[in-house]
Amino acid sequence: MCVSNRHSQPRAILSGHDRASTRHHAPQASILFDKFHVLRHLGVALDLVRKSEYARLSGKDRRFNKRLNTAYLLKESFGQLWSYDREGWARRFFENWRAALKWQRLGPYEKFAAMIEQHWEGIAAYCRPENKIALGFVEGLNNKVRVLQRRAYGLRDEEYLRLKILTCMLPAL
Repeated sequence: MCVSNRHSQPRAILSGHDRASTRHHAPQASILFDKFHVLRHLGVALDLVRKSEYARLSGKDRRFNKRLNTAYLLKESFGQLWSYDREGWARRFFENWRAALKWQRLGPYEKFAAMIEQHWEGIAAYCRPENKIALGFVEGLNNKVRVLQRRAYGLRDEEYLRLKILTCMLPAL
């Protein structure tokens, strides 16, 4: 779902096949990946590291695990990526973060880093000052549109659905 304000270009929070459709129908839109969705993937990677380390070690070795400690530190430091206002600085931070993975043997983190690399455009777009918006608003808007689509099930008039979407955002009279 796209949202725009009067100062900048439209923005979108999308997943999967929706990105291709948005690029086709709204090429001026910036596609953003917000911090919380990306960090959820990193949390899954941390869980995988934790499980593999638990299975690999036993006894006292589980208490002071250097690899798991490194995984926690890398997870916490990754959140800093969203504090940069320039793409170049964010890129440098990511490259340094990725370099810290080099000898750690953290397979799930390496897969996560590859995913970030593959979707860098959407993460870098968030660094631009014009895209620093509260993405919770966009998520709420997307949810309203989904509810309206469910209510309109069976109706074939797309213009009617468009009008319903626009009127749901009007202030109450």
